[in-house]
Amino acid sequence: MQEYIFNAEKARDGLVEALRRTAKQQGFSKVIIGISGGKDSTVAAAISARALGRENVYGVMLPDGTQSDIADSMRVCEALGINSRIINIGAMHTALREATDQLACTAKDGEFAIPYSRESDVNVGPRLRMTTLRYIGQCLGARLVGTGNLSEATVGYCTKDGDTSCDFSMFGKVTSVEVVQIGLTMEELPRELVVKTPADGLSGKSDEERLGLTYSDIHKYIRLGTCGDAETDEKIRRKERANMHKRRMPHVLDPYENA
Repeated sequence: MQEYIFNAEKARDGLVEALRRTAKQQGFSKVIIGISGGKDSTVAAAISARALGRENVYGVMLPDGTQSDIADSMRVCEALGINSRIINIGAMHTALREATDQLACTAKDGEFAIPYSRESDVNVGPRLRMTTLRYIGQCLGARLVGTGNLSEATVGYCTKDGDTSCDFSMFGKVTSVEVVQIGLTMEELPRELVVKTPADGLSGKSDEERLGLTYSDIHKYIRLGTCGDAETDEKIRRKERANMHKRRMPHVLDPYENA
């Protein structure tokens, strides 16, 4: 298998400069980030603080009811000295269920019933978080940082109109494995949060449990063309093809295509 060399310090400094350049070109000085306590938002917040100054970074913690590791999110904000706030989206989520009668699956005459979908319900969390971040960000005049990484995007482990919605993507060209490597070069970050097992904080499972794949295999597939196992390669390839719509703008139907 061929070798792929990643320079974490060079990538870190490149992202800091890229954010400074983007802020200057687009005329903004503040950013807002959803802080989950996981590696992606943790490292993204640290890079943002280095690039723009910690006083210009707003970290928002968004538990859906009770979040067992909310203390990790708070530690990130405290370690970096960024602005922070906790907004619980649980009441919004409950209100949406009640407004749609989803759990009861009831409907009035002439209406269709809405069946309960576990996957749809889990995806509501990222979408409510995005809406909340957009709302607060506009109030502050801050741009929304996308924290999803290349590994997640490749296999579609992301939610349309949720974590894929942002003003710029911090790690769109960086794999999950590489985000950890970048984070380990940043002394201001607690090491245990950088290497923490990735989880969405909504489903009760780790990312790898939900995917049925390891981030190490996905990283090798992206950087080397194969993870070393043909069956796993094909599984990743199928997910990549099936979820490509999440990485592109909406498909536009052409009424003149066959004219």
